[in-house]
Amino acid sequence: MFYCVLCSDTVNPNRWRLGRHTCLPCGETVAKRYKHTIVPMPKSNYIVVTDKSLLLNLNSSHKGGR
Repeated sequence: MFYCVLCSDTVNPNRWRLGRHTCLPCGETVAKRYKHTIVPMPKSNYIVVTDKSLLLNLNSSHKGGR
Protein backbone atom coordinates (compact mmCIF):
# COMPACT_ATOMS: atom_id res chain seq x y z
CA MET A 1 0.00 0.00 0.00
CA PHE A 2 1.29 3.47 -0.91
CA TYR A 3 0.30 6.62 0.96
CA CYS A 4 0.28 10.29 -0.04
CA VAL A 5 3.20 12.22 1.43
CA LEU A 6 0.92 15.20 2.13
CA CYS A 7 -2.36 13.82 3.48
CA SER A 8 -1.67 10.07 4.05
CA ASP A 9 -4.49 9.02 1.70
CA THR A 10 -3.87 5.95 -0.50
CA VAL A 11 -2.07 6.40 -3.82
CA ASN A 12 -2.46 4.21 -6.88
CA PRO A 13 0.66 1.95 -7.18
CA ASN A 14 1.05 2.87 -10.87
CA ARG A 15 1.11 6.56 -9.94
CA TRP A 16 3.69 5.87 -7.24
CA ARG A 17 5.96 4.01 -9.71
CA LEU A 18 5.87 7.06 -12.00
CA GLY A 19 7.31 9.15 -9.18
CA ARG A 20 4.06 10.84 -8.16
CA HIS A 21 3.99 10.41 -4.41
CA THR A 22 0.78 12.36 -3.85
CA CYS A 23 -2.88 11.46 -4.26
CA LEU A 24 -4.78 13.11 -7.13
CA PRO A 25 -6.33 15.98 -5.10
CA CYS A 26 -3.01 16.87 -3.43
CA GLY A 27 -1.19 16.54 -6.76
CA GLU A 28 -3.62 18.98 -8.37
CA THR A 29 -3.13 21.45 -5.52
CA VAL A 30 0.66 21.28 -5.92
CA ALA A 31 0.43 21.63 -9.72
CA LYS A 32 -1.68 24.80 -9.42
CA ARG A 33 1.17 26.51 -7.55
CA TYR A 34 3.35 26.55 -10.68
CA LYS A 35 2.55 28.74 -13.65
CA HIS A 36 4.25 28.46 -17.02
CA THR A 37 3.58 28.91 -20.68
CA ILE A 38 5.05 27.32 -23.78
CA VAL A 39 6.08 29.72 -26.55
CA PRO A 40 6.93 28.79 -30.15
CA MET A 41 10.17 30.43 -31.25
CA PRO A 42 10.52 31.63 -34.85
CA LYS A 43 12.47 29.15 -36.97
CA SER A 44 13.17 27.05 -33.88
CA ASN A 45 11.59 24.81 -31.26
CA TYR A 46 9.39 25.69 -28.32
CA ILE A 47 10.61 27.26 -25.07
CA VAL A 48 9.05 26.96 -21.60
CA VAL A 49 8.73 30.38 -19.99
CA THR A 50 8.27 30.65 -16.24
CA ASP A 51 9.33 34.29 -15.83
CA LYS A 52 7.18 37.08 -17.28
CA SER A 53 10.18 39.35 -17.92
CA LEU A 54 11.70 36.69 -20.19
CA LEU A 55 8.44 36.46 -22.10
CA LEU A 56 8.31 40.23 -22.59
CA ASN A 57 11.92 40.33 -23.82
CA LEU A 58 11.62 37.48 -26.35
CA ASN A 59 10.29 39.74 -29.10
CA SER A 60 13.03 42.36 -29.50
CA SER A 61 11.18 44.11 -32.35
CA HIS A 62 8.31 45.05 -30.02
CA LYS A 63 9.17 48.08 -27.90
CA GLY A 64 5.98 48.43 -25.92
CA GLY A 65 5.79 50.47 -22.75
CA ARG A 66 5.54 47.53 -20.33
